[in-house]
Amino acid sequence: MERSNIKDSVQKGWPAGYEGKRVYLASPMFNKMEKDYNIKLAGILEEYGYTVFVPQCEGLEAALLKDITEDELVKIIFALDKAKVEESDIIFMNLDGRVPDEGACVELGMGYALGKRCYGIMTDTRTVESGMTLNPMITGCMIKVFMDYDGDVAVAELRDYLSKNSL
Repeated sequence: MERSNIKDSVQKGWPAGYEGKRVYLASPMFNKMEKDYNIKLAGILEEYGYTVFVPQCEGLEAALLKDITEDELVKIIFALDKAKVEESDIIFMNLDGRVPDEGACVELGMGYALGKRCYGIMTDTRTVESGMTLNPMITGCMIKVFMDYDGDVAVAELRDYLSKNSL
């Protein structure tokens, strides 16, 4: 993204008419597999009438910004993501990974502190293999975690929930 467009991205609001259905997707986005899964999750939520802010799409990726100092990068990305968390109604977090993504944890904490409805999805078996469970400071923020180590089952559980409930 060009530097001239960064200010517009930070100030751009959500589409009109989505009050109560604005979702911030907190998730790692550091490889193609993570990015593809984020798009899949956003697509499912959008099928049920939610509008989803996906940082890798509507936000900024540090690796793609050129000719910018680290201090500028931190300020720009933090400002945009913080603004979108504040504007959202729901935080939906991908909990996959050896541990949940650090940035997503901060976004979850911000959202929870602001009274946002928080949900998670987890399909990663690494915590089971090492005998760990999810940190209660993370799951304590959640209304519901869709969890199954068969990713298709977790996604089916999410779809079933959305067909009967609102987030």
